[in-house]
Amino acid sequence: MNWLIPVLIVVVIVAIAGIYLWATYNSLVTFKVRVDEAWSDITVQLKRRADLIPNLIEAVKGYAAHEKSVFENVTKARAETLSAQGPADASAAENHMQTALKSIFAVAEAYPQLQASQNYLQLQGELVDTEDKIQASRRFYNGGVREFNTKIQVFPNHLFARNLGFSERDFFEVADSAAIAEPPRVQF
Repeated sequence: MNWLIPVLIVVVIVAIAGIYLWATYNSLVTFKVRVDEAWSDITVQLKRRADLIPNLIEAVKGYAAHEKSVFENVTKARAETLSAQGPADASAAENHMQTALKSIFAVAEAYPQLQASQNYLQLQGELVDTEDKIQASRRFYNGGVREFNTKIQVFPNHLFARNLGFSERDFFEVADSAAIAEPPRVQF
């Protein structure tokens, strides 16, 4: 009977460790799913904005057909956004898209008739709305990544999180954060 107490102690310790691992694994999966969901929302908003771009180009092109390089840059930035494979690619594409959108709005400012066009005004409104949604999605995603990465890095989770297949996620950051702090400026 003297062997029973040590065996019970070992069983209790193994059971506690198992429960801890089970709970930690489930919480990591929950955080991972939240981050994936948040990234999905960002890609939906980026796609929505990319879908608006051809209409915006056509509206501006009707007034400023000679601004060919501006339209080419916007088209290239749109393609880059649509082909982005992760947060790092999307961040680089976001920088190019913001620059391209600024240039197309600068061109549009030179044409008062264009700025008075109902179609153009509607496109600008939808674009501003989409930019707001992208920023909100970006904040939600980065918050989820922060929680997920913290959960992986804290002790003792970091001892086994990588062995269970969990790795840190990239934040959706842009090089020029001031450029996206506000949606593209719309002047009427």
